[in-house]
Amino acid sequence: MLKGMVALVTGGASGLGLGTVQRFVKHGAKVVIADLPSSKGKEVADELGSSAVFAPADVTSEQDILAALDLTKQHFNKLDVLMNTAGIACAYKVFNFNKNISHSFDDFIDVCNVNAGGTFNCVRLAVELMYKNEPNKDGQRGVIINTASVAAFEGQMGQVAYSASNGAIVSMTLPLARELSQVGIRVVTIAPGLMDTPLTSSIPKKVIDFLSLSIPLPSRFGTPDEFAELAQQIIENPFLNGEVVRLDGAFRIQI
Repeated sequence: MLKGMVALVTGGASGLGLGTVQRFVKHGAKVVIADLPSSKGKEVADELGSSAVFAPADVTSEQDILAALDLTKQHFNKLDVLMNTAGIACAYKVFNFNKNISHSFDDFIDVCNVNAGGTFNCVRLAVELMYKNEPNKDGQRGVIINTASVAAFEGQMGQVAYSASNGAIVSMTLPLARELSQVGIRVVTIAPGLMDTPLTSSIPKKVIDFLSLSIPLPSRFGTPDEFAELAQQIIENPFLNGEVVRLDGAFRIQI
């Protein structure tokens, strides 16, 4: 079902976004990779050939996202899927009593701005192009898939900013779905657990092995392709809408 579709994937040059780009292209989709100018987006697009194009973009920039959408229209003439995977994280306690230092307010704002604000920015700008699609037999014109985290539900100490930003993405899901359903656009959010990405590659093997034991089944980190497979299933199932889907092997963050 992905064959012939056009997707804009934010954060598409690495991690979960890269896994999504690779799977989508493999299954016949055309992809616009939106990522920072300093990313490997152009290299990834060059490797994938005519099925992919790189759009250097900061998800918090209206100008950058509009340029990415213009590029989408120029190269592929439509937009069927918006896949928001760009995000950042920080890990600080709200107050470090040993060092007598408060959590940086700027860090909190930055994480919320990129994760929640960037997601909203891309959604609000992309729907205009998506609306121009002819509706199918169900009246559907497109799909928006946002990415949150299980930290939205049971955040660990030090994840105040990260949990808040992902909680906002989760909370946006239903009101976005209700509003955009009126014009034939579905909205679904994926909340991954522990995933094997560049963000976790620096974790020592002993720690990864320990964390893996806390994942009931399968007892390992998830892969970017498994994330991308879920995204594909969301696109292909027309009755999935307004939902947050956990992808975590039944993992729950403990204190």
